[in-house]
Amino acid sequence: MSKYFEEIAAKRLSAVEIRPSTSNQHEFNGVQQLKRMFGKRRNKFPARFIYLGEDEDEYVTSDGSVTWYDARKHHPTRSEHRLYYPSSPVTEAAHEGDLLVIGKRADGDLLVVIAAAGSTSENQVMWLFGLQVADSGRFSVVEIKESRDAPLDLAAKFVLDQMGIEVEPDDQFLELVLNNFPKGFPSTAVFSAFARDTAKDVSPLDDPDAAVISWMDREEVLFRTLERHLVADRINRGFGKDVDAFIEFSLSIQNRRKARAGFALENHIEQILKDHNVRYSRGALTEGRSRPDFLFPGKREYHDSSFPDTHLRMLGVKSTCKERWRQVLAEADRIKAKHLLTLEPGISEAQTAEMRKNDLLLVLPQSLHATYNPRQRDWLMDVRGFIGAIKAVYQPTD
Repeated sequence: MSKYFEEIAAKRLSAVEIRPSTSNQHEFNGVQQLKRMFGKRRNKFPARFIYLGEDEDEYVTSDGSVTWYDARKHHPTRSEHRLYYPSSPVTEAAHEGDLLVIGKRADGDLLVVIAAAGSTSENQVMWLFGLQVADSGRFSVVEIKESRDAPLDLAAKFVLDQMGIEVEPDDQFLELVLNNFPKGFPSTAVFSAFARDTAKDVSPLDDPDAAVISWMDREEVLFRTLERHLVADRINRGFGKDVDAFIEFSLSIQNRRKARAGFALENHIEQILKDHNVRYSRGALTEGRSRPDFLFPGKREYHDSSFPDTHLRMLGVKSTCKERWRQVLAEADRIKAKHLLTLEPGISEAQTAEMRKNDLLLVLPQSLHATYNPRQRDWLMDVRGFIGAIKAVYQPTD
């Protein structure tokens, strides 16, 4: 984390901070603690503003600056420091009670993140930085010390990515991926198998939860390593004055990332099921032309009206879910209680309560359970538990 931040300051927004009645300039209050972060002299910091809501379409960004100065600079005995920021689409989206986090980057720039109160995004940001935010109205400041740094795991990388920070891949795999894929990306199934072959330090039979995390983490590193090489090569060749070509190229990168992540998780879950001799059908057609990611024990049994509904199971797989978890509810009408496997850390309590109300059972690798609060953890299922539950329904074939 120290590669990306030096210090973090956090507080909850008050009404006066986010909805001032006059002026186009606004200030954050309770800034006494920020003297350690910004010093005592006037300074203007370039800043990236991000608003994170509960849903994916509630993501707003803007670039600007914040100004730190002493309003009583010429007073002989008193100082009164203030932190001003301009109006922007991000601040206009914010509300009283939202979480405000100001991160001082290694280059001196600031990242100003506002996360909706009670949202999944708020949970994730607070978990990432280990924040305990009081309602005092004052900033809490956390110094990111390299001596106490921990390696960034898959969940941490995910949250940083939500905040617009891409963790740089380790070039130790560059030669390996170029030797295996000199012409660019292969199919997702081939690339997932390649990732598993390079991550042999975990057993899917002994610890399926750790295997999913290890395989996904390794595939992410390998993917970003090859992607950076291919993107750098394309940029070096240039786009001339063809703006449309540049935009199309940029969009293709984003679309490939989103599609690959979902397929990669499905690929690795499928391998886990094979290793545990679990019968399934992947992407089988059901009612309304929906295609659940996995049907148990299979499509033949699902379409056999004489096969009891109580012996059917389904699993939806989404690397991230946000509000998209509701899509699973419309799949496989014969199955009332549905399962959804995701890698999304810290889903809000409001969202998980709604899932439970709709008979949706959430499955996460065991290491991600710690990102949820104790009231949620008793309800969560891990990968090993899910496999055991499936096997308990019927006798798998070898």
